[in-house]
Amino acid sequence: MLSVEKAEVAHLLQMSLSKMAYDPERGTDIRLMLQVMGGVLTETAFFFEEPDETLAAIFTKISAVLGCDAYEGELPVWLDLDPVQIDTYTERGRELARMAIHDWADCEFGFVEMLVMVCHHVMASWEEEGIPRTETFRLLIEYATRCMCFEVAAQELCDVLIEKKMGRDGWTLGDCLGGLSGAAGWRLAKLNLLKKKLPKESVPTPETSELDYLVTVMTAEATRMGVPAGSDWKFGLAANDAPVNPPVELLDGVEPYAQLFFSAVPMSDVRDQAVACAKAAGRMLAVVATGDEPEIAHVIAKPLAMMAITETYHAFWLGY
Repeated sequence: MLSVEKAEVAHLLQMSLSKMAYDPERGTDIRLMLQVMGGVLTETAFFFEEPDETLAAIFTKISAVLGCDAYEGELPVWLDLDPVQIDTYTERGRELARMAIHDWADCEFGFVEMLVMVCHHVMASWEEEGIPRTETFRLLIEYATRCMCFEVAAQELCDVLIEKKMGRDGWTLGDCLGGLSGAAGWRLAKLNLLKKKLPKESVPTPETSELDYLVTVMTAEATRMGVPAGSDWKFGLAANDAPVNPPVELLDGVEPYAQLFFSAVPMSDVRDQAVACAKAAGRMLAVVATGDEPEIAHVIAKPLAMMAITETYHAFWLGY
């Protein structure tokens, strides 16, 4: 039986999901709401010892109450699974789950059952408006799975560099930060070159907006982990007319581990890989620049990360 407090949490959780996905002009964006829900489910899975198995079990429970499996066909082209957006909104869902769990700390299993009922209620209500539950369930799975992959990537890439490159090859935390930031910038440049498929003389000026979106992932992850936000991320960066100077050696040191991880997950989409590396760079930035005695002051570490990601992006794009 639900206590009054727990029932109130369930109600507030559903209200919060709608509020986070509300747009004044378009109303509630179902995709954004599903992304927030995916983040809630992913964070809940991390409350248990085997998060991946727990998330799969939650999907099984949702399938049972919905009375259907998720849609298995090809997703339409117009449904752009933007990894930056997915990371942004699923992280909001993860934060929402951390707040909501307090009143359910005595029973994580009960919290899971409540989430399953909330998901069922929301998706069933959408079906009454002409949106099949099989399709919304498929999107929920897509978003939650990517959220978990991004989190695991951030942790695993940081851990392997600290263990292998620092422990064996004498790297510093700053080297790890530069390598991960460079890996994110390189993948964004690679993505654009694959996407454009133009002759060298036809390659346009780098689209700084895409780079800015990727940088947002890194900075958001760093601030979530305790790095002061501030306005000093670009302090001391080279002028636009200065020669680019990407951390090629550091990038070469990171790539074997990044490629091995992305092959094992698997994560084949270059956009997803770029976001995963940027998220790992933000996590590493927090390791470098927080604590009582940080290895590098945040006012120095933040521009170093920015320089690595931007210089690598520009170097590989313009050097095509």
